[in-house]
Amino acid sequence: MIMVNNRLRMQRLAQSGVFIVLLISSVGLLGYLARETSVQWDVSQNGRNSLSQASVEVLRKINGPLTITVYATAQDAQLGNIPAIIGEFLSRYQRVKPDLTVTFIDPAEQPKITQDAGVQVNGEMVVTFKNKREHLSTINEQTLTGALMRLARSTEEPVMALTGHGERQLDGIAGHDLGEFGKQLMIKGFKTRRLNLSTDHDVPFNTSVLIIASPQVDLPEGEVDKLLAYIARGGNLLWLIDQEPLHGLQPLAEKLELTLTPGVVVDPQAQQIKLPITVALGTNYGRHPVTHNFDYMTMFPFSRQITVNESKEWRTVSLVETAQSGWVETGKLDTGITFDKMYDVAGPVTIAAALSRVLTDREQRIAVIGSGNFLANTYLGNGNNLDFGINLINWLTGEENLVTIQPRATLDSHLILSESMLTLIAGGFLIVLPLFFLSSGIFIWWRRGRE
Repeated sequence: MIMVNNRLRMQRLAQSGVFIVLLISSVGLLGYLARETSVQWDVSQNGRNSLSQASVEVLRKINGPLTITVYATAQDAQLGNIPAIIGEFLSRYQRVKPDLTVTFIDPAEQPKITQDAGVQVNGEMVVTFKNKREHLSTINEQTLTGALMRLARSTEEPVMALTGHGERQLDGIAGHDLGEFGKQLMIKGFKTRRLNLSTDHDVPFNTSVLIIASPQVDLPEGEVDKLLAYIARGGNLLWLIDQEPLHGLQPLAEKLELTLTPGVVVDPQAQQIKLPITVALGTNYGRHPVTHNFDYMTMFPFSRQITVNESKEWRTVSLVETAQSGWVETGKLDTGITFDKMYDVAGPVTIAAALSRVLTDREQRIAVIGSGNFLANTYLGNGNNLDFGINLINWLTGEENLVTIQPRATLDSHLILSESMLTLIAGGFLIVLPLFFLSSGIFIWWRRGRE
């Protein structure tokens, strides 16, 4: 009997010893894994602590090493440790792009280098890619990703906007103008210029894309001839057409083999989200680089139908189809809007089209949108109109690799923990919990030893 008890005691002692060894080994293994690996989960609202998918896509499209030099003092009276704050922010980009090199320079210790770099603000970043540089004094995902897009952009040719006939202006501030869209183009690295064909001899040969945005008076025949010559030689075009007359541009529509139905697109689905029935909702998109992975709503106020005829010359794609349950209203809008099957055109309705053809081993690209309002200052913030417009310009200028949804703004506020709270949390996980498990093991071993 004594031998059986001794054997049981030895078995329990061995089991307790194995338990303690396994516990200590597990704690040690967890510590090693925590030191050697880094795994993060972003559970914040809108993913504010990780990069947006748009930023990730931009980083993946930048081929080659990227360098960011941060000019910041070690400590700031208001902000604290600026290098640590910026370093943590940039680490999100480094996790996606390992060949992103970050260097910190203290302006107080190296004033000559700081002055030569043209740095003016404490915490300023200089982003360098393939001998091109961008200075950033405001540090957030929107500004940095925007700078990366500008650096990645290969074209230096300007975006020209036709003027002289009451067109919507890329630098205009009126509600019907495209000023906010023009600002976004410049932020994305595009250069914009005005083009007045009454004084300019021709559309410049270095034009990346020409924008014609809803002229209000008739273009002289000579200017129309210049536009047709631009198209004939392979120029790219973004043509925004409203429900108004074409003001002398009918020859251009014929050149592109388009049929422009009179009337305004009516979309009853707009009323379901408290919008006027004259706002066509874009939710059905054709297969095209402009709309690749674009699954967002766009809004086209007072739009018109764009019918692309079968052509042997042009390859055509319907970009946006709206008003599945609507129609093209040919009557007056100030009276009751109802469908008249004798005069109106039943939906769905195509209001945007992309055309392309190959001339002299180069692809010519043209986009025709049946609403100038969708990029106007008044409506640009509706839905994802801005993203769609930027995608159009990226494709038209041959930069479709940068077609992407723009980085989203962050929504939630910071969770700030005091130093004492951080110490309490760290002590609980690193000291209290291991001691609890160890004490539990010893207590279990002691109780079994007494049985």
